[in-house]
Amino acid sequence: MSDARSTRVRSPRTETDDVATTDRAATARDAAAAERDAAAGASETTGAAESGDRETCPECGGRTRVEGAERVCADCGLVVEADRIDHGPEWRSFDDDDTDPKRTGAPLTRSRHDRGLSTEIGRSTKVKGRKRRRLARMRTQHNRAQISTKRDRNKVYAYTEIRRLTGVMGLPDSVRDAACALFDSAQDESLLRGRSLEGFSAACVYVACRTADVARTVGEICAEAKATEAEHRAAFDAMNRELGLPIAPSGPAEYLPRFASDLGCDPAVERRAGELAERAVEEGIANGRNPVGVAAACLYTAARELDAECTQQEAADVADVTPVTVRRTYVDLTEE
Repeated sequence: MSDARSTRVRSPRTETDDVATTDRAATARDAAAAERDAAAGASETTGAAESGDRETCPECGGRTRVEGAERVCADCGLVVEADRIDHGPEWRSFDDDDTDPKRTGAPLTRSRHDRGLSTEIGRSTKVKGRKRRRLARMRTQHNRAQISTKRDRNKVYAYTEIRRLTGVMGLPDSVRDAACALFDSAQDESLLRGRSLEGFSAACVYVACRTADVARTVGEICAEAKATEAEHRAAFDAMNRELGLPIAPSGPAEYLPRFASDLGCDPAVERRAGELAERAVEEGIANGRNPVGVAAACLYTAARELDAECTQQEAADVADVTPVTVRRTYVDLTEE
């Protein structure tokens, strides 16, 4: 039986094309394999370096092991890592009803008589009957024990008034803390006897505003305070005499930014008003006059020079003075 033979004949050109195609495919496979090997080698090198840096002691080169929150060298005992960062929640829940999971309280503050360190007996909706009444009595006695002396009682009342004043007037917390610290100094010097606590609270807020370059007038503070201007003046004079307050007489330039903002003046008007205020102080025009009225007159004069819309009545209303006060300073500023 004869073997079957193929009758297909391949031309030389076809064989050449097949060989070239095979060579190109092999070259592409080799290049791809080389890239994969290089990437894998780099990854292994980086991982090995990081693992080696982490698991090898930098002093003796020994192996390290993890013990609790520390990584310690097994040979020389060197602590390689300590105090690992916990990326979980900062708080733990100790409350029975899980309504307040935070374990941290309020920060320290000078606006509390105890600096905010006192504890409180909380409330719970799960407590009923006799236990609830007993906790209410304990809470009352606890609140009474926090204020044990008349000195603490006066401090609590004054601090409450200072916090109310600064909140109503929109003053920053730094002014509030400075006013409370100033009240402590006045109480240490026994300046409260025979004087009003409300007056001292208002005077402390006023002095704190002056030292922090926050322009507020006596009338503005007394309008919101529970004290009269006479009580404020008595407290301020006592503190200035006994404590030597580091404040100088206020100038008209301190009130210009706030008045310009209330009037809606352009920056050019405000800059010109600042120049007029400096000239009024240098030439003695502001001597013996209310700096608030001088500031209003400078803004009105600058608005007239730059053709801006501002009347004497509007400037006087912003500064809480009469138009006559603004007009007199305006006349002195415009005289050659």
